[in-house]
Amino acid sequence: MRMIFIGPPGAGKGTQAKRLIDLLQIPHISSGDMLREAVAQQTPAGIEAQTYMNAGALVPDSVVIQMVIDRIAKPDAHAGFMLDGFPRTLPQAEALNTALHNANQALDLVLVLEVPDTLIVERITGRRSDPTTGRIYHLRFDPPPPELLPHLQHRSDDTDEACIARLSKYHAETAPIIPFYTAQGLVRHVDGTGHPDEVTARLQALVTA
Repeated sequence: MRMIFIGPPGAGKGTQAKRLIDLLQIPHISSGDMLREAVAQQTPAGIEAQTYMNAGALVPDSVVIQMVIDRIAKPDAHAGFMLDGFPRTLPQAEALNTALHNANQALDLVLVLEVPDTLIVERITGRRSDPTTGRIYHLRFDPPPPELLPHLQHRSDDTDEACIARLSKYHAETAPIIPFYTAQGLVRHVDGTGHPDEVTARLQALVTA
């Protein structure tokens, strides 16, 4: 199963991705992890990426694409892979399609996890963390013991403003790749609301069909 997993920030994609790769026994290839691994291993693409990073510049799509191709060529990805966090834009999706075609590979599935923006904002802004244990609570969905509440921390990027900004970036830059893959018959939309186990069941039904 060669797939891409797409979803807005705060949709629960991280939790569901881990469950899916455990089920499918394929590597989870996130853009950040892939970049760090390529730089650490000093692959040709990693060395080139590092020059941009050291200069404080964005790594060009062409370099990231090469890192994707290098990564999915490894033995553990022969039976499939899950790309997460890439492609983020339509030009990246188009370039990835070309690169996969040239490598005699093709995607099987593009999963789109859907959660309304209003619920995402509620999920993110309600999160609180225990600085002692690292445990994450939610004021509504997983409330902490009352005696802990005064000691919990609220991350600075879990505000309404920060959350709305991240969602706006997702809708402007990443959401346009969905019609691109829909035209290829690859997209499956999944309701990301409800208990995580319910969402997992919906996803598993699609990937094992």
